[in-house]
Amino acid sequence: MDAPVEKIQAGFPVSCGQVLYRDRSKDFTKIVNPNTLPTGDGNGGAFSPNGNFLAIGHYNSPFITIYKRSGDTFAKLPNPTTLPTGVGYRCAFSPDGNFLAVAHLNSPYITIYKRNDDTFTKLANQVTLPTNTCYGCAFSPDGNYLAVAHLNSPYITICKRNGDTFTKLANPTTLPTGIGYRCAFSPDGNFLAVGHDVSPYLTIYKRNDDTFTKLANPVTLPTNTCYGCAFSPDGNFLAVGHDVSPYLTIYKRNGDTFAKLANPATLPIGNGRECAFSPNGNYLSIVHDQTPFIAIYKRNSDMFTKLANPVNLPTGDGRVCAFSPDGKYLAITHLNSPYITIYSLNVFSSSLINNLTDVHIALENGNEYSTVKANHIEL
Repeated sequence: MDAPVEKIQAGFPVSCGQVLYRDRSKDFTKIVNPNTLPTGDGNGGAFSPNGNFLAIGHYNSPFITIYKRSGDTFAKLPNPTTLPTGVGYRCAFSPDGNFLAVAHLNSPYITIYKRNDDTFTKLANQVTLPTNTCYGCAFSPDGNYLAVAHLNSPYITICKRNGDTFTKLANPTTLPTGIGYRCAFSPDGNFLAVGHDVSPYLTIYKRNDDTFTKLANPVTLPTNTCYGCAFSPDGNFLAVGHDVSPYLTIYKRNGDTFAKLANPATLPIGNGRECAFSPNGNYLSIVHDQTPFIAIYKRNSDMFTKLANPVNLPTGDGRVCAFSPDGKYLAITHLNSPYITIYSLNVFSSSLINNLTDVHIALENGNEYSTVKANHIEL
């Protein structure tokens, strides 16, 4: 940035023709912790499709904590009558918000709740259960399928939903090669990605009705165990968080082919865990196991540029990150109290100053901006 930059506040003289922009480190601002925190290290987190609920899987009973949101306040709901039977890991809402799936440590390994207003009632277990501890779960965009990643072979279990009943489908012909940690459907429901702990570390299936067929591996594979995977909202990108540098691998999809993009100039500084795109696809968040525990990238076409770290960081190893459906919140689950850190997203696009009244009003409301004295600049 070659042009001079000046911090401005209420009363500071600004001129038409200057560029007004917001410090990107202020884009993600930590909000006040919920009054009632999860009871242990956070392992999973998911917003409901309407953004009114946030579910957290964690260590220690009740293993799942569900919050209802009102503005920036997240209030804990009463626990479901029937709790998961062990440590809660990933959780996922169905696209209509009527079901909540929780992956956990002990049999039945996956617990599915049906929501009625603020009440979550456990459904009967499916007839065929996953074979061991479940670490990840994901609903398809139409809500007809529930995929579960787990400890023992077949490592991925896919169920089809009919009303309140979830029935296991036949296993894919080609299975993941090791422990399944995370699964994610593409936005059109045509692809299912599974992260696991044995090479190729990432297995991608294409769906044809109830049949899931493994695609050829990407030419360039992740470097080690995949703990997180996420499709962009347009389905054109697949981000994978994994052990061993570069910790984050991003693929661009062309038909059935996933080609690795060049690494971001600034990489996460620890083993990658979960990753998530914002609903508009402009941001990519990844949590990892070294401070600052989170890295947030801004996307410009095929380029991902790391933003300044939030001022207030998670307090421990990041496990899951999740954007709210409206993109206004980013929730991070992590080790160490408060176990959940929630940021509000305050995006201000840089623009030429041509209305001083609006600028002064913004400043008087406590917003922190800067001006750049230039006719043109790339931010």
